[in-house]
Amino acid sequence: MTEVHVPLEAVRGRGAATRLAHRFERDRRQAFDDGWGTLEAQDGGPPPTEVIWEDARSVLTTNDSPDVYFDRGINPYRGCEHGCIYCYARPTHSYLNLSPGLDFETRIIAKRNIAPVLRSELGRKAYRPEMVAIGTATDCYQPVERELRLTRAVIELMHETSHPFSLVTKSSGVERDLDLIVPMAQRRLAAVYVTITTLDPQLARRLEPRAAAPHRRLRILRTLAEHGVPCGVSLAPQIPFLNEDMEQVLEAAWEAGARSAFYHVLRLPWEVSPLFRQWLELHYPQRAARVMARIHDMRGGKDYDSDFASRMKGRGPWAELIGQRFRRAADRLGFNRERPGFDTTRFQPPALHGQGRLF
Repeated sequence: MTEVHVPLEAVRGRGAATRLAHRFERDRRQAFDDGWGTLEAQDGGPPPTEVIWEDARSVLTTNDSPDVYFDRGINPYRGCEHGCIYCYARPTHSYLNLSPGLDFETRIIAKRNIAPVLRSELGRKAYRPEMVAIGTATDCYQPVERELRLTRAVIELMHETSHPFSLVTKSSGVERDLDLIVPMAQRRLAAVYVTITTLDPQLARRLEPRAAAPHRRLRILRTLAEHGVPCGVSLAPQIPFLNEDMEQVLEAAWEAGARSAFYHVLRLPWEVSPLFRQWLELHYPQRAARVMARIHDMRGGKDYDSDFASRMKGRGPWAELIGQRFRRAADRLGFNRERPGFDTTRFQPPALHGQGRLF
């Protein structure tokens, strides 16, 4: 019997189109039509989201990367239901023997004991407070947060201890926690950044299928600014020949109240590269070759270069052009003239479970 391979199709509401095999797997599987109705029998609609509980042994992560503005981070979730095809965190699912493709956005690992573990870490005698970035790998306000409230638990502890933090999100879920964030912002203990990759709703829906629409993210910025919360906009990632409206995004974000801004160019580490190539061929086949050619121009002829000096911004004429566009637009509008400072002197170590405060 002749095998007929099935053409790639978009999965409704998901960014990846396949359960791409991770780099540690020995076997590779590809769907084909055997003529016996096998594919029809397997078609049960879009894959549902599954939450997998995890008991974390530690919560605070540290890094010494010279190109990262923070050295401490917290991520309540592994995997992200937003399904952003460009997400550089996708390869982390490989270490769980899960696919960086559909599994990354449908099988979400939730750290159910995040609050007590964080309480223990903040309560150590040797602990010294510094700003903690929340949700730097996967979105801390992805859809499952509505029910699980793990991010809420983290911010409640930050509020209790007067510990400074910042967070980055694409979700309107952050508005739920304004009762905690606003008073902390008034004491220079909180800042929020909203990612707006493009103002084009059709492109955003394909790039980030379950994230808030661009106009809704602008409303998030406006709400934060109206409540006095220092807020900024992330224009990451910049993808040549796709999201070409950087200046328009900055103008809209400034009007909404953002006063700081930053960008990165597209990063394609490990399995993100074949996933993004699949996505390009599926949604933008006519410009796929041009997009990848420009990425290679910025990455020394490769899909990705992990060198600290260039991994965030790239190298070469195209990378320089993107940087010039950003700087000129940001300077013209007034971005980044004053960055939010964080007050670490207010920190009060938390009371450990079973132990009350003497005073």
